[in-house]
Order: sequence, then structure tokens, then C-alpha cells
Amino acid sequence: MTSIELTQPEDAHTREEWERGAAGVLRKSGRLTEGDPDSAVWAKLTRTTLDGIGVTPLGVPGGETSPVRPSRAGAWDIRSMIADPNAKRANEAALVDLDGGVTSLWLSADTDTDLATTLDKVLLDLAPVVLDAPSAPLAVAKAFLAYADDRGVDPHPATNLGFDPMGAGIRGLGEPGENDDHSASIVEIASLARKAGVLALIADATAAHDLGASDAQELGYGIYVATTYLRALVDGGLTVDEAAPLIEFRFAATDEQFPTIAKLRAARRLWARVLELSGAAPGHTARIHATTSRPMLSKYDPYVNMLRGTVAAFAAGVGGADAVTVLPFDSANGRPEAFGRRIARNVNHLLIDESHVAAVADPAGGAYAVEQLTNDEAAAGWAQFQQIEAEGLGALTERIAAVVAKREAEIAKRKRPLTGVSEFPNLAEELPVREADPLNDAVRRYGASYEALRDAPASEPVFLATMGTIAQHTARATFASNLFAAGGVAVDVAGPTASAEDLVAAYRGQKVVCLAGTDGAYAEWGQIAADALRAGGATRVIIAGKATDYADDNCAMGIDALAFLNRTREALA
Repeated sequence: MTSIELTQPEDAHTREEWERGAAGVLRKSGRLTEGDPDSAVWAKLTRTTLDGIGVTPLGVPGGETSPVRPSRAGAWDIRSMIADPNAKRANEAALVDLDGGVTSLWLSADTDTDLATTLDKVLLDLAPVVLDAPSAPLAVAKAFLAYADDRGVDPHPATNLGFDPMGAGIRGLGEPGENDDHSASIVEIASLARKAGVLALIADATAAHDLGASDAQELGYGIYVATTYLRALVDGGLTVDEAAPLIEFRFAATDEQFPTIAKLRAARRLWARVLELSGAAPGHTARIHATTSRPMLSKYDPYVNMLRGTVAAFAAGVGGADAVTVLPFDSANGRPEAFGRRIARNVNHLLIDESHVAAVADPAGGAYAVEQLTNDEAAAGWAQFQQIEAEGLGALTERIAAVVAKREAEIAKRKRPLTGVSEFPNLAEELPVREADPLNDAVRRYGASYEALRDAPASEPVFLATMGTIAQHTARATFASNLFAAGGVAVDVAGPTASAEDLVAAYRGQKVVCLAGTDGAYAEWGQIAADALRAGGATRVIIAGKATDYADDNCAMGIDALAFLNRTREALA
């Protein structure tokens, strides 16, 4: 029997004791039977990531082998994104964010960007600016440095010229290619950066994440890009120790808290291994910028994005990110406005100043479950890195497509619930109206299939044929109503009924009806109700619960909700 040493001997418990206690709870909820062994709690409570990695309910000794810890202790860099083509509005947003406690700017730009207006009154020596100009990175970098020089300002050392040609290529915003295609430009941007005393390159793994990559694929891609840039710099005449500090990573933080923490910790370990194999001197550490995920955001019920962003930012901070960007909650609706930007930056302040998440350099360090997950993420990410090295980026996009299909299937069956989208939707909500934002064009949100149905609501409602009293039908009626709403389908509710005659009296000729009641009511008068409603004009009868021979379809837990909704909408049309 394995026990864990604690301060007080009487507080030590065995693994078997925990299994017994957890199994007792699961048996009460019906998730385990009396015949199941207590040890079955591990399988019941372990969640599996898209990479097949188990996220266990409880950590046990044996996985604590992480030699690389985050170097940051204290507040992380709060980085806001400025991506408005209107230079005056962009400048206003930047100054408001900086006055509100933001400590660096992530600037989306191109050759038409008016840097003088956009960065007017921004103290470039105090606030780092990270450029993001995929269509013209060299031109924008030179323009930025010339602007700083005209102002007689030395940019902050954490400023980054943001060169990432591989990221631009995979997003379809530049010419795709490997090291040889961009080596001259990489060397040139590095020379400019070193002369200015700033960073040069971004290994932006969110380019893969936005396509739908898993955590391991995102890790492997990010390490591959950084390694490619490192090789180009060394081939261009720099030493590994000179080249490595010029590169910054960018990873996505999602509302899957523990996988995000482990991913960022694993990234440091993988980069340390690359540098070790490259002959770098000890002491280098990965500089990581974490930004909350765009694909996880929802256009519908966007206020839920505040919760998603908070969990993701917490995970990023705990995972040791050096800089954190929380995207405004209304980002999926278009170009964010002032309220969304204020909430976004205040999430960071809440975590840093009120929750003191940044007070410890590696708060997850030593936690058995996190250490094991970090080990597993690192191993999976390294395997992806080696596979990309061997096969190239084309094969990676094919593997990402397979992950997208797997995620889509789980979302369709609501095994990955999306609050406000696939679960608990509100058909009566009024969405915030925002200007179109091109940054959303290259991103497929996780809830895109449901959002497409909501964008074009069904032309008529389903008649919800509630059988029995409210207490008797409410569970299944609520389940069915939420499911229909997720597909943009409203319901007309019959209300309390005691017979098929009551249902017919409430019926208003809708094409599709859905019976919602208890198993007993179905057995007693479900067939009669279905026949009566068909006689009244219904062309399709659905039953909330198990399939029956007198219903055309059924809705219950575990069905492919998207397929069901599409069938229903076809019948309504």
C-alpha cells in the first residue's frame, strides 16, 4: 500500500482509501455500480485530451521530473492587442490601455499603418511594442525603428520586431517556406534588432492553434519554427548564445486549465533541450507570450468569454508566461470596443494584484498531477517536433485536419460542451454589434457549426408536446428546448396536459412535434399522442428520450446533436 508523507502522520492516507471514498460518491450518483471495483474511479474521472493524454483526477508520486522552471517571479507583462486600421482610434486604444495598467503593446500593422499617429505619446522606452505585420514584416520593422530614431528614443529591450515568415505562410498571409526561403531576411531582421537592442523573431504557435491544432501539435510546431529560425541565425554568422535571445514564443491559452499550464511548462523544457543539443551555454530560458485562444471564443452569449478568458489567463500565469494577452470578450463579434478592452486588461490586474497569482515563480511546480501532465505534454510535443522535422509542414496540416475532425465530432455530440452555444443557448439574446475584424477570418471557432445554424434561425418552431404536469415533464422539456435552441430552433410549449386531447387543443399546426414526458407517460399514451398530432397535421414526431417505433426521431444524451438539428431543420423547411 502506498501512502504519502505529510506533516502530521494521522493525515496520511493510502491510495486505496482515496479510491474507496471516491467510488462511494460515484456509486451514489450512478456512475459506478456495486459490482465495479473501487479502482475504476481512475477511468471514470480521467479526462483524455485530443492527443490521447490522460488528465487524472489526482496526482500521485512518480511524475515530478521537470528540471526547467519558469524564470519569472512577480507580475507578468500585461500585453494588449492594437489592431485598428484607423490610426487615431488605435492610438486612443493604446493610450487608454497603457493608462489602465497595460505594460506592452502587440501592434498589428502593415505598410499603410501610420506609426507616427498610432504610437503618438506612447513611451517606447518604457512600453515594449511587439510588431505583427505578416504581409510586410521587414518594411514595417524598418519603419518602426526609423520612427523611434526620429523621436530619439531607444525602444524597450523587450520590444520585438515580430518577424515570423513561417507563421504568415501557414496562415496564408505570406509565402510558405522553410529555412532557405527566408534565411536572408531572418539574418537581416536579426541585424536590425541587435543594433537596436531589441528582439527580432516570433515563433507564433497560435498560427497552428488557430487552424485547430492540438496542444502537442502546437508545441511541436512552435519548437520547430524557433529551431528553424535558430539555424538560420547560426548559419548567418551568430553563435547559438547570440541567436537564442532574439526569439520569442507565442502560445494560445485556453479554458482547459491544466493542459494549458502543462503546455507552457513543457515548452520551456523542449526549448531548453533544443538549446542544450545546440551547444548553448546554460542559463537561456524561453520567453513566452501567451494569448487567450481565438477559436475558444463564442459569438453567441459572448459574455461567457469573460469566464473563458479569466481561466485561460490564470493558466497562462501559473504556467509561467512572461507576457499575457487577454482578448476582449467581444472579439468574436468583430473589432472590440472600449468596454471589452477594459474588462480584458482588468482580468490580468485581478489575477496579479488581487489573487496574487504572480507571487510565486512556478506555483504548479511539485504538484504530482501537473508534473505528470507536463511530462506527457513534453513527450508528445517532442514527437510532433521530430515528425515535422522529418515530414515538413504539409504533413502537419493533414494531422491538424484529423484533430479538427475529432474535436468536431466531440462537440457535435456535446462531449465537449460550449456554454451559450451547444449548452444553455439563449435565442432571445441581442448580440453586440461590432465592425468586422479581419483577424477572425483565418480562425474557425470551436462552435462554428452551431453558430452557423444560429445565424440562420429556423423559419418556424417545433411544437413541444409536454405530457403530464410541469413537474413530470420539465426535465425532458428543458433538455429538448435547450437542444433545439442550440440549432436556432424555437419551441412552442403545450404546457401541463393530461391527455392527447389536451395536446391537440394546444397544437397550432407545426410540422415538427416533440413529445416530452416521463417513461410512464410514454408507455401509457405516447402512441396515442403521436397518432393524434399526426392526424392534426404533424409530419415529423420526435420523442425526448429513447427511440420508439412510433416516433420518427429521438433526442437524448449522447446523440450527434448537430446531425439531429440538421434533420429537424430540414423537416421544418
